[in-house]
Amino acid sequence: MTLEGRQDEGGFKFYHYDPSIAGAAVFILLFLGTTVFHSWQMFRTRCWVAIPLVVGGLLEIIGYVGRAISGRQSPDWTLGPYIIQAIFLLVAPALFAATIYMEFGRLVTRTDAESYTVVKHKWITKIFVAGDVLSFVLQGGGGGYQSSGSLQALDTGSRIIIVGLFVQLAFFGFFMVSACAFHRRLVRQPTIRSRSGWSCPWRKHLYTMYGASLLIMVRSIFRAVEYLQGNDGYILSHEVYLYALDALLMFAMMVLFNAIHPSEIVAPVKSEEGSRDTLDVHLERYYQGL
Repeated sequence: MTLEGRQDEGGFKFYHYDPSIAGAAVFILLFLGTTVFHSWQMFRTRCWVAIPLVVGGLLEIIGYVGRAISGRQSPDWTLGPYIIQAIFLLVAPALFAATIYMEFGRLVTRTDAESYTVVKHKWITKIFVAGDVLSFVLQGGGGGYQSSGSLQALDTGSRIIIVGLFVQLAFFGFFMVSACAFHRRLVRQPTIRSRSGWSCPWRKHLYTMYGASLLIMVRSIFRAVEYLQGNDGYILSHEVYLYALDALLMFAMMVLFNAIHPSEIVAPVKSEEGSRDTLDVHLERYYQGL
């Protein structure tokens, strides 16, 4: 039996409310603004680790466009816009996480503290990004499977999505533990580069990653609970939770990275002495002054 059929019979419904066109429009504009700003920051500084962040912002925009279309169709919703908003809003945070993981790997290198990581430095980014990709594939695949239009696909797709969300939470938890352990070791035994706070503001960026990770974790927990409750659950029956615990948190995360951009520690900055990194130039002057 198709999803549309169940909807007509009063069983399954795409939405248990009329999606807010105004709410979707507001977040389309908000995510458009921060994504355009991120794009400008990325190209200006050549900070390519921000690519997933920009792509994630685009997915958020497309997702809320899908919700706006569904709002205009109420109550005769069609499958296309519903699936677009469901999948794109679901997987976008996995791309945000990829930027966090890559920035952490660069921060470890920039502070010359590879020996302080829980796992070998060469595996840090690979492990976390691999987990992130797995989470992305599971969530996207589950959402895509639901688009076949059958009730069985809805149930099976939801289970796959739940697994993907828990994979994301597991890797985020491991990341937080790893980052905190690295932080503690670096504070107890600072490297020469980490002491140069003016040239490598690692504390500021590490706290930014903590904040961004916490926002994504709260959102992922919300999404996991939402899918565990099922289509008739309380959360899916109240649109306000989507905007308060997903849209708003993800927008806040993107703005946080606008304010404290990864390029400060990731992108090499040309100095007046040529193509060498400004940090290396300052360290050389430091040693010469001893």
